Amino acid sequence: MMNPVFKKWCLAFCASALLPTLSACTADSANPQAQVTAEQASSAAAHHTMPVGKLFDLSQVRITDGPFAHAMHTNVSYLLAMEPDRLLAPYLREAGLTPKEDSYGNWENSGLDGHIGGHYLSALSLAYASTGDEALLQRLQYMLNELHRAQQATGGYLGGIPNSQAMWAQIKAGEIKADLFSLNDRWVPLYNIDKIFHGLRDAYEIAHQPLAKAMLSSLGEWILDTTANLTDEQFQQMLYSEHGGLNEVFADMAAIFNDPRYLKLGQQFTHQKIIQPLIAGQDQLTGLHANTQIPKIIGALRVAELNDDAAWEKAATFFWDTVSQHRSVSMGGNSVREHFHDDNDFTPMVEDIEGPETCNTYNMMKLSKMLFLRTGDARYLDFYERATYNHILSSQHPQHGGLVYFTSMRPGHYRMYSSVHDSMWCCVGSGIENHSKYGELAFTHSNDELWVNLFMPASLHWPETGVTVTQRTAFPDNNAVILTVNTERDDTPFTLNLRQPGWSEGELAISVNGQPVSAVLTNGYWQVTRDWNMGDTVTFKLNPTLTTEQLPDGQDYYSVMYGPVVMATPVTAFENETLNFVADDSRMGHIAAGPVCPPEALPIMLGEPDAFLQQLQRPDPTSLSFVASGNVAIANPVDQNAVTRLIPFFRLHDARYQVYWPQMPETAFDDYVKSANAKAAELAALKAMTVDAITPGEQQPEVEHDFRGEQTRAGVNNGMHWRDATGFFEYRLSNKALEAGVLRITYFKGDVGRQFSISLNNELLADVSLPVGEPETDFYTVDYPLSPAMRKANVLTLRFSAASGSVAGGIYGIRLLKDPN
Repeated sequence: MMNPVFKKWCLAFCASALLPTLSACTADSANPQAQVTAEQASSAAAHHTMPVGKLFDLSQVRITDGPFAHAMHTNVSYLLAMEPDRLLAPYLREAGLTPKEDSYGNWENSGLDGHIGGHYLSALSLAYASTGDEALLQRLQYMLNELHRAQQATGGYLGGIPNSQAMWAQIKAGEIKADLFSLNDRWVPLYNIDKIFHGLRDAYEIAHQPLAKAMLSSLGEWILDTTANLTDEQFQQMLYSEHGGLNEVFADMAAIFNDPRYLKLGQQFTHQKIIQPLIAGQDQLTGLHANTQIPKIIGALRVAELNDDAAWEKAATFFWDTVSQHRSVSMGGNSVREHFHDDNDFTPMVEDIEGPETCNTYNMMKLSKMLFLRTGDARYLDFYERATYNHILSSQHPQHGGLVYFTSMRPGHYRMYSSVHDSMWCCVGSGIENHSKYGELAFTHSNDELWVNLFMPASLHWPETGVTVTQRTAFPDNNAVILTVNTERDDTPFTLNLRQPGWSEGELAISVNGQPVSAVLTNGYWQVTRDWNMGDTVTFKLNPTLTTEQLPDGQDYYSVMYGPVVMATPVTAFENETLNFVADDSRMGHIAAGPVCPPEALPIMLGEPDAFLQQLQRPDPTSLSFVASGNVAIANPVDQNAVTRLIPFFRLHDARYQVYWPQMPETAFDDYVKSANAKAAELAALKAMTVDAITPGEQQPEVEHDFRGEQTRAGVNNGMHWRDATGFFEYRLSNKALEAGVLRITYFKGDVGRQFSISLNNELLADVSLPVGEPETDFYTVDYPLSPAMRKANVLTLRFSAASGSVAGGIYGIRLLKDPN
């Protein structure tokens, strides 16, 4: 709860001090798109009339059994297996101190050094609060003490970004060179330092470590000093580069320290190019890097909570609606190859192997939690629950604890899991936090009301009332829920609110001590008000049903749901296939880059989806699984005797799987197989010819290929990513086997009159004037044969250089191909 005096100050400060300098901050802005009507403000206020209480401290809730408890304890083992001195090495190195161990590899020594260390502080804090395990507290305190040593050596700064002191000096002087995924030639340094800000905040607010608060204050003073002389325009220029949720943590620091400077900083670190269209109700997200945007909106909403900014809250609500309702698939995830695709075309979702990124859902759940607590609107909790069961729970391997980056929605594909000492991806950082937060929203409370929001085995200690509550359930295998209330004194009055899930048919039949009670349904919760005594028992049954959910764009792909749980099907693609499901330490080891499943090996849903559901049989009433006994066809099954099963997706690991079923009339089946085989053969032939490939403007391909450039831009045109430059940009292509013979470039026919050169290893490959020829399609390719010297090089530095007064590109695709001859 925010200090009332501070809140009053926040409102006054924002009105008197910030608005003249930050013209786009609030609804009082001069920007007409930022105006909020009285009707809109009234609507926003109306949402606040449906309270669901506030969060319990995470240490007051214990997950006691079932898949969530298993995931939590598996994650604790993963955390304790990580080596703190290797995570600390980048921070000590940048502080001029000698590390005790070498840094981890992978992303931790290739430019994003130290980003896992911040997540590790958050993860240890969450895990300690959720379990009370003293080993986690000792590990957290060791991390803080060593980081404090590094911070003292720098006078306040704390980070592992390579050679960062010179970069921060440039930024302090107003020398800013920002690209989508770099800032002053460093790999997203603001995103990186955001992690240590959040880690220190969590170590203080969740694990209650006073040293973390002092360190957070010192780091805050450093960032205030570094940015003190930047103009609003320079702030916005910096924010073109991915920067995490810095506006959120600065707003939190404003509340922690009762310091107005951090609220202003939170507003300055809010990206106006993103928030202004959202305020106007405009979805301009297509093509944007998805996880770059979500933390920006979390932060904007947090700032709005402190200064009662209805416009920014409206923007956050519209963003959530857009992403969760129009850009997400059944398991709660969004994006392909990390980017938002066209929401009217989900073809990439079922064709590309790089499906929803776990980090995106980690952040969408944060946003959902904030909006739910602010409004009480059940749809936020519905999404949170679905994402928890299907994306987050499924993203951890239940034995070794490895974490998933991309969860492919391509039928018949698979996932890669992290290795604890080899994989240091962003989704490892967020992943080690995910599995200690399952209890955060299970219960909420006010002075005399308790809300039961989620159904999982858990115990709650509510010290203000002397009440403990134990929830027992085996859902989704069994639908019964039992709540046992224990009180320190007889006749303890409070209202118990039991959620009526939207996926549960009919009213909840609630009994107390075996006797039916009359409950009132209010704002989606059944209210039971009474004087409670030791051992009172509340029982009811959930009633989930089998449904299908179509791909959001209306294509004939369907996901099968049991209540909030996605049911998935194991798929066998090849006879005697052996796949590796654990990543190595390579830069792109998180991608499941093995062969795609041939269409003829996939189970197809024949006829209407309802008819398919009617044919599903549940062989064991004590375990959730189904057998598809009709309305199913496989053109060429690998195992003629195999049974097509559906099990909860969170239980399907180390296997190919199908979440979305292709669906068609039985009469269309043969033509589908022929067409799919032809398309698969074409793609396989192109893959076989490809030596290396880059999608310009996308983060991972550009980082993997050592992107550099000056006066360069990137964007999206009709779903196609591009990059161009008035200066130059370059990449390093791999030709290890010396097979390359041709460079294939994709252009857009609308780029006319642009002139530039293409070189490989400083040897001119071509002088280009766009368009090349008379293209018949919007996007077209041109093949450039390589010279003998180029063919003999293991590494090819590809550079696009603009002619004087012109532009190099746009370049929409780069593919190094084998010599067709």
